[in-house]
Amino acid sequence: MDRVFSAIKLVGGLAVVGAASLMQTAILLALLPSRTARIRSCIIYERLVGYSVSWLIGCRISIIGKENLNFRRPAIYVFNHTSIADLFITLRILPFGTVGVMKKEIVRYPFFGQVYLLTGHLRVDRSRQNLAISQMRSLGEFVRDRKLSIIMSAEGTRSKDGRLLPFKKGIAHMALLTGLPVVPVVVQGAHRIWEKNTLKIRGGAVQVKVLPAVDTSDWSADEPDSAVAEIRAAFLNNLPHDQLPLEQTELKKTA
Repeated sequence: MDRVFSAIKLVGGLAVVGAASLMQTAILLALLPSRTARIRSCIIYERLVGYSVSWLIGCRISIIGKENLNFRRPAIYVFNHTSIADLFITLRILPFGTVGVMKKEIVRYPFFGQVYLLTGHLRVDRSRQNLAISQMRSLGEFVRDRKLSIIMSAEGTRSKDGRLLPFKKGIAHMALLTGLPVVPVVVQGAHRIWEKNTLKIRGGAVQVKVLPAVDTSDWSADEPDSAVAEIRAAFLNNLPHDQLPLEQTELKKTA
């Protein structure tokens, strides 16, 4: 029976994303000459898909720290990635004019991946580090000049069990390139909604904690590790026990 309900939720979610994507594609094609206009035009699409799909899959979301979603101030929003559900959860809170930084495999997601590509968001090839850095440098200049925000996964990939993975240095690179503050977005419980590498969907509660912005003006290109560690510490201090790295739980036991 669970499989039947999961299938119904998947079909329903895919139908919503498909219909919304077709409408958004028409808008994006009309705005093709302007990448900035394409990015800004997606806010209604993002809200529609984010709210509809998270509701269909039974995701009950509570948000703490809404005051830290300052839509008038561009920032780099960084989230921990544990489930496909994260995608739709973050779409519900994205500020107007936010550029995504996702792995290149995002285009495999039906409908959504194609809209992502057409909009002009960045796809990163993790197997080609020099190319990825070059792409981020170009995006950094684009975002800075147009006063846009960025959203990216801190770990660069999806956790298998919900536990926090090591962070990529892309956070530091983007902050140094743009001068933007970093806003940690801590997602709790999404890994139980939609398990990795399965079509099994369960309803449940998810808490999103939007933490105060971290000033990056004193970050140094010579010390990207310490900059990333500062952001990771914010996640470690706000994640529940079952989402902490195993080594972190052992440290807490011995403390």
